[in-house]
Amino acid sequence: MNKTTSNLRSALAPLVLALLLAGCATSAVVDPASLPAAPAAFKENAAAVTSAPVAPQVQGLWWKVFADPVLDGLIEKANGNNSSVQVAAGRLAQARAIAGQTDANRFPQLGVGAGATRQKNSTTNNVAQTVVSAGASLSYEVDLFGRLSGASNAASLDAASREALLHSTQLLVQADVAQTYLSLRAMDSERALVRDTLQAYRNTLRLTEARFREGDVAELDVARVRSEAASTESEALALDQRRAVLEHALAVLVGEVASNFEVAPAAWATALPVIPAGVPSTVLTRRPDISAAQSSMQAAQARVGVAKAAWFPTFSLTANGGYAAPDIKDLFKLSTQAWGVGALLSLPIFDGGRREAGVQGANADLSIALANYREQVLVAFRDVEDQLSALRLLAEQSEAQSRSVASSSRATLLSDSRYRNGFVSQLELLDAQRSELRNRRQALQVKTAQYIATVGLIRALGGGWSA
Repeated sequence: MNKTTSNLRSALAPLVLALLLAGCATSAVVDPASLPAAPAAFKENAAAVTSAPVAPQVQGLWWKVFADPVLDGLIEKANGNNSSVQVAAGRLAQARAIAGQTDANRFPQLGVGAGATRQKNSTTNNVAQTVVSAGASLSYEVDLFGRLSGASNAASLDAASREALLHSTQLLVQADVAQTYLSLRAMDSERALVRDTLQAYRNTLRLTEARFREGDVAELDVARVRSEAASTESEALALDQRRAVLEHALAVLVGEVASNFEVAPAAWATALPVIPAGVPSTVLTRRPDISAAQSSMQAAQARVGVAKAAWFPTFSLTANGGYAAPDIKDLFKLSTQAWGVGALLSLPIFDGGRREAGVQGANADLSIALANYREQVLVAFRDVEDQLSALRLLAEQSEAQSRSVASSSRATLLSDSRYRNGFVSQLELLDAQRSELRNRRQALQVKTAQYIATVGLIRALGGGWSA
């Protein structure tokens, strides 16, 4: 009896020791001090909001604040047809399938089978014999040290990261559609402005030609106006080409063939909302790219624990039962029954450093994931500050540009009247017209930049601004 007890203790000693050390097989602990903290307030926040902010948006429908039905339709198309969104959705499905496969390892595995063999050996006097069998087998690995649960948790976090990346891709595509569409509408306004100016030059050309025929002006004056009209016509055609490129880019974003896609020219009537930046800490919870980086970091933490668990033994339980008989008609008789149960404790002793390398690799992956998360947070706050400063400065620039447009328009009106009455030369009128066109186009560019920055701010905030 004492000998049996001693043998049992010897057999169980490695398992007991492993159980005592199981606390070492835990996930790595990340020092919170190594992570960037959210600032108390945005540096540009107070100066950026100069009017009443818009009301909280319908969840996930941030583009509705622009009140443009064409934009709404384009983004809805992109949500369903954009290739980047579809790829991200496929990767999410793939990650979820891997998580399901990994989680299945935690549960018992049951299988059934049947077969027939033809064999000849010395025990049957070298007479060939057929053996028919049918049975079931059960196996289960006891997760003593959390290796299987850790791997399952890491796979689930990978799937969560992929889900966040899908939302990040959707937000990116939606913002690209909005910015491209707004640029296209700005191009429509600029084209209309240039063509109106072209028409004014043509009117001036007809007047100058008439005065030339009457001998009031020299041929040089006609050549100057004709040159200005031709140059402006060239600019109008260049704007047409740039609009076509924007339209083709929109086609790709919404998942349609460029040859069959068209956005009809229209007046730029899209509303310009004022988006409040809110509390900086909400950026960390709202931005999907930060959520993805955080889930990836947590998955890397879990895999450190999985790698450490490889130092501890695995304990598996097995059971099988069935029937085996030389004739199929005798297969299910009680006399042909067979069964067995077993337990296996396995602990590698020497592996050439494989497990140690696995732990080092998992720790390296965690360091990379931690650095990626930290960088993502820093980039997020930089994005918000960039757009807030852009909106603040663009608002001031827009006000100054409006004054410039008003002054140049007045100068053109006065020069045109003085030229028709013969008080000034044609050069003064052309110079005034060029100045007005330049200022009006710059005003449109500033307005476009305000719209683009507004979309950029919404994207930087994670697609929303309500608490």
